[in-house]
Amino acid sequence: MSRRFEAPKGTFDQLPPASGSRAEVERIMLEQARLAGYQPIETPIFEDTAVFARGVGEATDVVQKEMYTFSDKGGRSLTLRPELTAGVVRALIEHGRLTTGLTKVVCSGPQFRYERPQAGRQRQFSQVDIEAMGSDAPAIDADVVLVGHEVFRRLEIPVTLLLTSLGDPVCRPAYREALLAFLNGLGDKLPAAARARAEQNPLRVLDMKDPLVEELTAEAPLMRDFLCGACKAHDEAVRELLAGAGVEWVEAPRLVRGLDYYVRTTFEWQAGSLDAAQNALGGGGRYDGLSEALGGPPAPGIGWALGLDRTVLALEQAGRLPADPWRLDALVLPLVPAAVVPAQGLVRDLRRAGLVADLPYVERTLNGHMKAAAKAGARTVVILGEQELAAGQAAVRDMTARDQLPVPLDQVVDHVRRVAGGGAP
Repeated sequence: MSRRFEAPKGTFDQLPPASGSRAEVERIMLEQARLAGYQPIETPIFEDTAVFARGVGEATDVVQKEMYTFSDKGGRSLTLRPELTAGVVRALIEHGRLTTGLTKVVCSGPQFRYERPQAGRQRQFSQVDIEAMGSDAPAIDADVVLVGHEVFRRLEIPVTLLLTSLGDPVCRPAYREALLAFLNGLGDKLPAAARARAEQNPLRVLDMKDPLVEELTAEAPLMRDFLCGACKAHDEAVRELLAGAGVEWVEAPRLVRGLDYYVRTTFEWQAGSLDAAQNALGGGGRYDGLSEALGGPPAPGIGWALGLDRTVLALEQAGRLPADPWRLDALVLPLVPAAVVPAQGLVRDLRRAGLVADLPYVERTLNGHMKAAAKAGARTVVILGEQELAAGQAAVRDMTARDQLPVPLDQVVDHVRRVAGGGAP
């Protein structure tokens, strides 16, 4: 007997009905991006390794420890994408989309990072991502944040917005030196891993989750105290715009976000309902030099990525997962051979009206069909037997209210729509 196979560690299978609710969460995220003028883009799941090494940053944990990198049969070094932004920017450069004006795109899909699997953090994970490139105006920063805020409002998830500025190449060098001097002053009290990270990029030390490192760096200098005039003015303008839109935030001067391309506006949404290890539902920031780093023209940009898996986890814990849109609105039961043809026509009409309808395609007793319909979550069962056909009717059972009414065949679609509360107008 052949052995059974299982999904690789850190991955998962999405099965109905939970997969339907998850897809609805993703649809709501994408819909908010569409309403804000973001157009769909799709990029490969794997890229030239240098896209991520150069874009994300050689000193990041993502590049040093977490990437799935392999050589293909042609000897090329390829990497399963650990995040979406670098690949999107590469695509926009390659196809000449960053030459004029503002480019706004949205995408979603799986990414891959090798780390210890836990709730809300798997080796394969999915995100929805928006990117706005071609403008350095504070107004686009505020609008990007507002789009994400609308996602969580629409999903009814209470979140806390963390906000900071990471400066730019003008003011960050002085901060880097001040931070490095502080870290070096800690000497051997700082763990070896943190000392090694400090030599590569001292800001990465602030991103470490080691409690000892967090305690030792509690008094470390902060980037906000080193902002140049231009960065400070940009930061103040973004905050003024967010405040004008009624968005509240928490000052987060130690927020780094783990990727080297961030400059100026940087933010993260956290859900208080989740443990600290997985409470970040998404975040992003400005990455004005990323296009040039990947061989493209100057093209300032800002975006965010929202974690689909963690958002679903937050909704599950709050009991607010949206209803499965694939749930059957009507299971049509032909109880006699003469009812098969009209039943099939009825299924066609229900589907044309935007209702989810199907036939059972298996033989069961009426009681067996009703149990199967209940298990599948069908909203109605439409019964066609000899008596119903003779009267030109169907018996429509409301599975929630548990009542059954005779309905003329030409009125079944409207009746099911009223019971199910959906379908095309």
